Amino acid sequence: MTASKSSASHTAAAERSIAPHPLPRPYPQPQDRERYDGKAVASIKRVADEPVSTFAVDVDTGSYSNVRRLLNDGQMPPEAAVRTEEMINYFRYDYPRPQNRDIPFSVSTDLSTTPWNDASRLLRIGLRGYDVDSNERPRANLVFLVDVSGSMNGRDKLPLVKSTLTALAGELRSDDRVSIVVYSGTVGLLLAPTSNKDHVKEAVDCLFARGSTAGGDALKLAYSTARDNFLDGGINRIIMATDGDFNVGTSDTDALKKYVAKQRESGVTLTMLGYGSGNIRDELMEGIANVGNGNYAYIDSAMEARKVLGSELSSTLFTIAKDVKIQIEFNPAHVKEYRLIGYENRLLAEEDFANDKIDAGDIGAGHQVTALYEVMPTDASGWLPERRYPANRAVDRQADLSGEMAQVRLRYKLPDEDRSRLITRSIASTDMRAARQPRGDMAFAVAVAAFGQKLRGDKYLGDYGFRNIGWLSGQGGNYWRQEFRKLNDLALSNDRD
Repeated sequence: MTASKSSASHTAAAERSIAPHPLPRPYPQPQDRERYDGKAVASIKRVADEPVSTFAVDVDTGSYSNVRRLLNDGQMPPEAAVRTEEMINYFRYDYPRPQNRDIPFSVSTDLSTTPWNDASRLLRIGLRGYDVDSNERPRANLVFLVDVSGSMNGRDKLPLVKSTLTALAGELRSDDRVSIVVYSGTVGLLLAPTSNKDHVKEAVDCLFARGSTAGGDALKLAYSTARDNFLDGGINRIIMATDGDFNVGTSDTDALKKYVAKQRESGVTLTMLGYGSGNIRDELMEGIANVGNGNYAYIDSAMEARKVLGSELSSTLFTIAKDVKIQIEFNPAHVKEYRLIGYENRLLAEEDFANDKIDAGDIGAGHQVTALYEVMPTDASGWLPERRYPANRAVDRQADLSGEMAQVRLRYKLPDEDRSRLITRSIASTDMRAARQPRGDMAFAVAVAAFGQKLRGDKYLGDYGFRNIGWLSGQGGNYWRQEFRKLNDLALSNDRD
């Protein structure tokens, strides 16, 4: 080989080795490990077969703010991430205050026509707990349980956790106690119980993220700390802030639930706060909060943190009724079919309603709970086909039973009691016949329900879409209602149906 050929060969090889990478240069994408445990949209129930519907109340709101995060990121949420009851219960409605605190919440019912089905009617059941201000609530023994593992190293994670807890510290009273437990590869007590707000803020400011996640062991230390500083007659609660990435130690969902369910017997409750994207273990955080007699919220912004742990702090901390269950029995003389919108993972057996050993949802001061049923009058054609054999068909004409279309029953326990109390309300059949199209507050609640069900792929909505939902939601309202309409517009623009 000549010198010139050798030189040319080396030059070509060098050029190949430094050839520019095609633009744009690809960057490794973070692995998406978000997990959801969505339930299928509930099916239609025939009153002749299943006249009674029973479920536990739900005051969680995590699904709504998580859906908001996904829509703001330009993507439609997975159907499994949407729990319609949490969408509805994110907002406040015009339910009356309780007349007195002997019964801790008011019970309201109203009916309207159904925007997506001319034949059916919508029944709304609303509960509203009594309000307390900061000076009225009992002293609080709070344990902040903070995930500082490496997965929390993002601006929508630990920095937002720190601003959340700093804001919460500012809401505390001088007689409250606060401890901080942190966990990554190891677990430790960062701050012993103190009433000094400045010490709390200084400890929060020292948090930084690194290591793996020992969430199960951290829960044990948090419960131990809460029990050691237990306040008789006070609020004893763990507030856990995490992205849900439990990858070291006890991480099995069922095992964690069993542990937390056992610990609630001590009187210590658990609130779960979810943060960030990519690692969200929604099914784990919601499940743990449920069995821990607490609530689950997803924090996607400083405003959401202020809402949950600022303006709604008393609701988050102070329980006014526990093990609250709702049961409704439909009169087949007036209702032939029905479906409960949402609450699929809160359903209870009929016999569980009067069983005080069955755990159910808790209601905090000022909390509201809304449930919607879509019901089909007996004179409508209905969803379900007629059955072949006469003996399997519903009787066409039955006794009126004093003109009732349904009876609503509620069971609840006061926080310091183990025996439940009963409330009953009858709904007149004339209310169903007099139903008009939803307006005002009812219209907004129905719009949010439709929004959730549309995101879930509810086949019973037919052609009713996001544009219809926007019209139904009306105009005006507070910041949160106006934001909902913007989210609906985002869903409309991303919808490919």
